[in-house]
Amino acid sequence: MLLLGLLAACGDGEGEGKGRDRPPPVVKVEPATTMRFVERIEAVGTAHANEQVTLSANVSERITRLNFDDGAFVRSGQVIAVLAQGQENAQLSEAQALARQASRQLDRIETLRKRGFATNASLDQQVAAAAAARAQAAEATASIGDRVIRAPFSGWVSLRNISQGAVVNAGSEIATISDLSSIKLDFPVPETVLAALQPGQTIEARAAAYPDQPFRGRIANIDPVIDPNTRAVTVRARLPNPDRKLKPGMLLTVAIETAPRMALSVPELAVVGEGDARFVYTLGSDGKAKRTPVRTGTGSEGRIEVLEGLRPGDRVVTEGVVKLSDGMRVRVAGAGNAQRPAGGGKAGGR
Repeated sequence: MLLLGLLAACGDGEGEGKGRDRPPPVVKVEPATTMRFVERIEAVGTAHANEQVTLSANVSERITRLNFDDGAFVRSGQVIAVLAQGQENAQLSEAQALARQASRQLDRIETLRKRGFATNASLDQQVAAAAAARAQAAEATASIGDRVIRAPFSGWVSLRNISQGAVVNAGSEIATISDLSSIKLDFPVPETVLAALQPGQTIEARAAAYPDQPFRGRIANIDPVIDPNTRAVTVRARLPNPDRKLKPGMLLTVAIETAPRMALSVPELAVVGEGDARFVYTLGSDGKAKRTPVRTGTGSEGRIEVLEGLRPGDRVVTEGVVKLSDGMRVRVAGAGNAQRPAGGGKAGGR
């Protein structure tokens, strides 16, 4: 038993010696630097055309001419469709003839009135008759205008679902015209972030059809009314669309940057969390790692904002953090043999 005790004591001493001779862990160190941070508000919105209208027939009539192709570009005032107007043209000719006759009769009565051969009552009666004839001509002209459908603005016309010769009823859809020069993007945001939004603010949107291409625009308006059911407000942004990649009805994800600022930052791997606490290991001039509590903010591009606990230029351990404890001596990767353990010289002499 005495012999076993001596052997155990010798073994413990040898283990402690090996522990003391173990070299410090190798870590990577990086100074804390400042970078730009922003808060991001994310939402999902629906694209709408800058202007969009569905043209329909004003009266029940047969289509005599269609003046557009599927998906074609039309200009403001261009004739899109013409409905049959033979009866209306005849009525207009009749009304114009009556108007000319009433006008000539009025000229004769005025001449007679000046000579004293016509009464004021007859003159007034003929003035009314001439005005009524002109009104009938104007009514016939308006009726013809109702049968000529024009584009109210320049844009791209929808696919054609109707043919020449078809009989349409009042209100029947003929074509939809969309102005795609820019896109209105409507998206809801919680009322809690309303204070961070304002017209003119820059946004970035992405569509599933073009995942690698961001579309940038600005907030145009904010709905003054909040939905009481969702507690959200609708924000409208405008996006330039010169190449017409964005289409009305598209679903887009929106990101809004708010509160831009320059702040101190460290790599994400340098921050260690324990419950609600956060800390990093800083390296002092003595080559020892010091556990330093920090208060962190938002993250961006692999780095974390540090609000408290560090100063610019503090050397922070970025790799090898899991091997450290407070006060442990470390070796910096790439620093050569500048930092050696206390017994390193003796070991090299043997």
